[in-house]
Amino acid sequence: MHHRADELAAHLPPLLVNAERVAATVAQGVHGRRRTGQGDSFWQFRPYQWGDRVADIDWRRSARSDSLYVRETEWDAAESVWLWRDGSGSMEYSSTPHHPEKSDRAALLLVALAALLVRGHERVALLGQEQPPSSGRGTLMRLAAEPATTLVRQSLPRHSALVLIGDFLSPMEDLSALIGAYASAGIRGHLLQVLDPAEEALPFAGRVLFKGLENDGQILFGRCESVRADYQKAMAQHRQQVRDLAASVGWTFALHHTDRAPETALLALYLALAGTGK
Repeated sequence: MHHRADELAAHLPPLLVNAERVAATVAQGVHGRRRTGQGDSFWQFRPYQWGDRVADIDWRRSARSDSLYVRETEWDAAESVWLWRDGSGSMEYSSTPHHPEKSDRAALLLVALAALLVRGHERVALLGQEQPPSSGRGTLMRLAAEPATTLVRQSLPRHSALVLIGDFLSPMEDLSALIGAYASAGIRGHLLQVLDPAEEALPFAGRVLFKGLENDGQILFGRCESVRADYQKAMAQHRQQVRDLAASVGWTFALHHTDRAPETALLALYLALAGTGK
């Protein structure tokens, strides 16, 4: 545990520096997102909904009716943004030393997006962590230090937005179940698929041995180019399925290749959060 913490700390300064540089570049051309407001003053009573904390129920107001009511403050009504990046083994891949590993690019984009949101006084949090949404540079330090995780189901507050950054190469039924659950709870979501360009192009030729990064075996092709067309078709179909899944629940989807500038992906993601992206 201590070794892992030291390893993360060693990478913290350059990650934060790079993320804030990327965020600063994008911030020059965009305006802040609109939000309801923040504070501790009373906002409204509303009916209790699935996913609300029992501790938030106003029992005095609820006693005057046959329903349960939650007392919202302006802070509760303000939208929070929850972030997640893929921690699966498939993210530890780069086809060439000239491209970053997918995990490194995902980490950069997550922290850069958080930096951009914090600039606009937004509250952000990591999915799967107990720390509530917050703002400020301390939040960025914490986000940068946290390792990537597997995608989990977590009860999120109303008015929340969820940003998922990963390669989404997992089985569609697993991804569909999780995204469907979040969408049914009223969470707005955004998917950013991060891929190495070789994962779609399969540019290799001749005798090639492929080893799985998630203990899923290996496969040897005598002439790799002979399967290229079928492979590209399968990858395109899977990507379209992920895109269609997002669209079916009103979420956005974008694709980013690790050989491209991170600023482009960050801008598109930020505009999607602002409700002006496609």
